[in-house]
Amino acid sequence: MRIVLVGPPGAGKGTQAAYLAKNLSIPHISTGDLFRANISQGTDLGKQARAYMDAGQLVPDEVTIAMAKDRMSQPDAVNGFLLDGFPRNVGQAEALDEMLKSEGVTLDAVLDLEVPEDEVVKRIAGRRICRNDSAHVFHVTYNPPKAEGVCDTCGGELYQRDDDSEETVRTRLEVYHTQTEPIIDYYRAQGLVVTISALGKVEDVTKRSMEALKKDREG
Repeated sequence: MRIVLVGPPGAGKGTQAAYLAKNLSIPHISTGDLFRANISQGTDLGKQARAYMDAGQLVPDEVTIAMAKDRMSQPDAVNGFLLDGFPRNVGQAEALDEMLKSEGVTLDAVLDLEVPEDEVVKRIAGRRICRNDSAHVFHVTYNPPKAEGVCDTCGGELYQRDDDSEETVRTRLEVYHTQTEPIIDYYRAQGLVVTISALGKVEDVTKRSMEALKKDREG
């Protein structure tokens, strides 16, 4: 299957993408991973992206599109893929359509993970990270430490990242509504959108997603 995964910050796209890709036996292609791989490998595209990033500028669509095209041409993606973070706007969605059309294939579904805005803010603004090890992550509501402000694992200080503050989260949501959300209408016009509630346990969201994709494919 060829799937695009969309949803606001805090919807759990990365987590769901990993589970879904494993269940569907297709590669999970994340924009973040694409950038990191190209930059660390020193590819021409990576050097271009790095130059923009170092200058504090957004990486142009054409560079992102070229990275995605190169990744989707790899052998493991021939029979399908799950795109996470791409396309990010309607221009990229149109470019993706052209890419797939040139290969004689189409998308099977666009999975829209739906989460109320207040829940997104609660999820992200409640995160606390250990200063000693960023892999130690807690949440003031869903996974609180035994002692407030102290990491259960190593005793390090827990802190809130600047980009996890409520103000920053609401700004990120506004960017999502303005730039990315329009692709849902774009794909809905093609009859590709499958909307799933991303509330509840991770495994429940995965199960709902798999059932909806199966039903969509059979339908």
